[in-house]
Amino acid sequence: MKKCGLLVPVLLVALIVHPPAGRGEENMKNRIRVTSPTFSEGASIPADHTCDGADISPPLQWSEVPPEAKSLALIVDDPDARAGDWVHWILYDLPPGVTQLPAAVPATARLSTGGTQGRTDFGATGYGGPCPPRGTHRYFFKLYALDVPLNLAPGVTKKELLKAMQGHILAEGQLMGKYQRS
Repeated sequence: MKKCGLLVPVLLVALIVHPPAGRGEENMKNRIRVTSPTFSEGASIPADHTCDGADISPPLQWSEVPPEAKSLALIVDDPDARAGDWVHWILYDLPPGVTQLPAAVPATARLSTGGTQGRTDFGATGYGGPCPPRGTHRYFFKLYALDVPLNLAPGVTKKELLKAMQGHILAEGQLMGKYQRS
């Protein structure tokens, strides 16, 4: 009897320390695949997409967005900047059926295909490409599938966007590219 009495507390501790599979596996399944035809994961971003070139946004593609998604959001930032995390692009309320962005997305507040642009750390709307003062920097193109449209006004900051997305992220994915000025 004593052995049976100890079994329940031991099982409860085991469940707390090692919860059943499911939630963690679910998160692994809810991974969006983000790619670009102009650079691969961890590779150099071509100069056309930087301040040393035309400074146009790179084309992006994605797949594996959950069918229950109601909107998509994109944040592009550089965690290696001297001033801290530098935001290069914010785009939100993209329709969930959109699976790609072309190169050179216009810097308008609202896109004709759907979507609203936020304010970057350059103080502008739209894409601002890599322009590191020295060294190699990493640029993360992070895409989020959300369970609601955010309906935010144009020009929100990354901080405001992250706050609005809190509790609404169904899946996410990222593509990381690097750039070093010559």
